[in-house]
Amino acid sequence: MSATPPLVVIADPIDADAVALLRTAPCRVADATGEGQLPPTLPEAWAIIVRSRTKVTAELIGRAPRLSVIARAGVGVDNVDLAAASARRIRVVNAPTAATSSVAELTLALYLMLARNLFARVQATKGGTWKRGENGSELSGKTVGFVGYGRIAREIARLLQPFGVTTIAHDPFVRATTDGTELMGLDEVLARSDYLSLHAALTPENHHLINAERLAKMKRGAALVNVARGPLVDEAALLAALDAGHLAGAGLDVYEVDPPTDPRLLGHPRVIATPHLGASTHEAQRRAGQQVVEEVVRALRGEPLQYLVNPEVGAVR
Repeated sequence: MSATPPLVVIADPIDADAVALLRTAPCRVADATGEGQLPPTLPEAWAIIVRSRTKVTAELIGRAPRLSVIARAGVGVDNVDLAAASARRIRVVNAPTAATSSVAELTLALYLMLARNLFARVQATKGGTWKRGENGSELSGKTVGFVGYGRIAREIARLLQPFGVTTIAHDPFVRATTDGTELMGLDEVLARSDYLSLHAALTPENHHLINAERLAKMKRGAALVNVARGPLVDEAALLAALDAGHLAGAGLDVYEVDPPTDPRLLGHPRVIATPHLGASTHEAQRRAGQQVVEEVVRALRGEPLQYLVNPEVGAVR
């Protein structure tokens, strides 16, 4: 009698073409995206595919004794208990390049909207107020600073080249750049940036990395953009800096809690707020589904993995 093929559980919806590809692999596939459908699949699950909705906690991992792979269809893996997974030698993979273009383009859009104060003017015009006159400034000639200089920040710097801006960055893990972006200390990036955007991973060490002290070090009249992780920013301190006029504005796609609970933040006239949609384009979601399914298929075949988040567990088992 032949062995039963491993069970791959899809816990959160992914691209339909990626699901079709998975169904051609040497495995069984369980769609557990509906309410209450995930728990019954866990005892047999060999792999689980998630996006951001499902939290892969130590308790969930404990109910999946056969689990070998956790695949996150996205970049961040903060919804996965990496310590618990690694303790069980469960491989965690992600899709690190899937959303690069989408998040970079959103960031650029936020820069432009902040530069021209477009959100307030669009709202006023649609409300029947025809107000012209001087409005905002150009990006040209300004300095854009990045906190974190990985794939997304480098793509933003590339997109910004035709605008004639200066790009600077702080990233303790990057030793050199090849695109003209100058690396420097965090305090210097804060002091020099007209537009500061955050692209760092969330760790216990950088929770509230941008706090009242660091906001005070930013150039007066600068703008802050956060498309990375909400808890990088102390939202109470950000509101105070906006109310005091120290910052000209903020573009936020992520929040300390999704969705945010403080109505002052969403309703602030100097805040452009989007509902964590940086990676929510058709193209990014297709790539994310494709990349993680391809990783799961490699794991099923015993092939080396390309996007292993916890390499200490070993690439092939």
